[in-house]
Amino acid sequence: MSLVTAAVALCLIVSVGDGDSLSARCGAEPVQRVRIAAIDAPELRQAHGVQARKHLAQLCLRQQARLTAQGHDKYGRLLAQVSCRGRDAASEQVVAGLAWVHPTQARMHPALARAAVHARQTKVGLWAQKRPLAPWTYRQRHPHPTYR
Repeated sequence: MSLVTAAVALCLIVSVGDGDSLSARCGAEPVQRVRIAAIDAPELRQAHGVQARKHLAQLCLRQQARLTAQGHDKYGRLLAQVSCRGRDAASEQVVAGLAWVHPTQARMHPALARAAVHARQTKVGLWAQKRPLAPWTYRQRHPHPTYR
C-alpha cells in the first residue's frame, strides 16, 4: 500500500541517511525518502551524528516499518511517524540522547518532550557534551546542499 494513497503503510526500510531520515519501499511503489516527524538528529558531521545514524539503522534497516504519513517537508520527503520492531523511532532516538525534539513539535508531542528532558538531565548521548549544538543551528552556520 502506498503512502500516496494511504495515511498508514507497512514498508521495508532500505537505507538510513542519518539519525532522522531513511528510505522506504512501500509495496510496488518507488523507494521514497522519509523524514521522521517531530525530531531533528545531529548532522553526520556533528558530534554524535554518526552514532545517531547507526542507532537508527540498528532499529530500522532492512526491517518492516509502520509509517504514518504526516505530510511532506520542504525537500519533498515524506514526514512520518515511523515504527520499527514495534518501537517508535523518534522516541528511541530521543531516549538514547541522539536527537532533539524539534521546538515546534514539543507541545504536540509531550511524551517525547519529557523523554528529551530526561535524556538531557541524565547526560545521555549528545547531552554528555557541555554545549551540544542543535542541528538547525549547525545547518545555519555550515550551509551545505546535502542538508536535506
